[in-house]
Amino acid sequence: MSAAPHRIDVHQHIVPAFYRDLLAKAGLVEAGGRQLPDWSPESALEQMDLLGTATAIVSVSTPGTGFLADPGEAADLARQLNDFSASLAAQHPHRFGYFATLPTPDTAASATEAARALDELAADGVTLLANNQGTYLGADGQDALWRTLNDRRAVVFVHPADLPAPAVDGIPPFAADFLLDTTRAAYLLVRNGVVRQYPDIRFVLSHAGGFVPYASHRMAVAIASDTGRSPLDVLEDLRGFYFDTALSSSPAALPTLLAFARPGHVLFGSDWPFAPAAAGQYFAGGLETGTDSATRAAIDRTNAQALFPRLGGTPVPAPDRPVTVRLRQSAQRAGARLVFKLVQPGTR
Repeated sequence: MSAAPHRIDVHQHIVPAFYRDLLAKAGLVEAGGRQLPDWSPESALEQMDLLGTATAIVSVSTPGTGFLADPGEAADLARQLNDFSASLAAQHPHRFGYFATLPTPDTAASATEAARALDELAADGVTLLANNQGTYLGADGQDALWRTLNDRRAVVFVHPADLPAPAVDGIPPFAADFLLDTTRAAYLLVRNGVVRQYPDIRFVLSHAGGFVPYASHRMAVAIASDTGRSPLDVLEDLRGFYFDTALSSSPAALPTLLAFARPGHVLFGSDWPFAPAAAGQYFAGGLETGTDSATRAAIDRTNAQALFPRLGGTPVPAPDRPVTVRLRQSAQRAGARLVFKLVQPGTR
């Protein structure tokens, strides 16, 4: 019998059929240079059981609603996605929560939908893309949205999007550009004072914050020079973000993240289904081998419980279905092959 799942995954995506159809009609069959993956609630639960995930806070990845030129259509799609997500969470209590989709860059419509999703649909927070049609988080004109979120002490999941520039041939956006996109948004949120003016918003940065932990001191010097602030104060603002471990709990990235982030600010993330099962196994394994038991327990569950109090008293459910030995072993073998490729640069 499978062990009870325990992890809380704050970085897992949904691709509802109606949303996939709209993207296809717009000629969008990729996100970040990867083909749109298949998704269903059943496949999500199967993957969650495989990784030992009790609850997933799901979200819609890039492009969100930003591919629609008409603001009214974008607002309608955001409402439809949030109604779907709320229904998914209601149908699978304790297994799914969700971050609401907002029709950015329309600030007024986004504030309205954020209030509806948080107040009426019990959303666990909202998703904001790092940039929307070239406008980054932290730019001027977003205060109505920040006020709405701050008043509700909202959790904001910051997810990267394609950079507002042509992709470089041979470099898929998800491999490097996404990390820069998140870093740019974090930089501006600190540089332009959003995190200080709206202190009750909790920002979660995808993929260990992009380059933020690694380049934090360099960025602090630049922001301090630009604004006249103390570099130490800037560093404290940068350390105030939360960070997920999606595709980032590697032997190279994880020590930097843990050395930089405040205690309690690192959360488990899988990036499924855009990250395939083998990648999920590999990076989950990085947590299991690269941390002590107390740190691992905090990242896997207790840090997220503090951020999402409703999960604090939730009984850990047993898997909805047994995870077969064959499925687990197959994923482990695929993860092992991925590890071999990563440590043997000459292999293909």
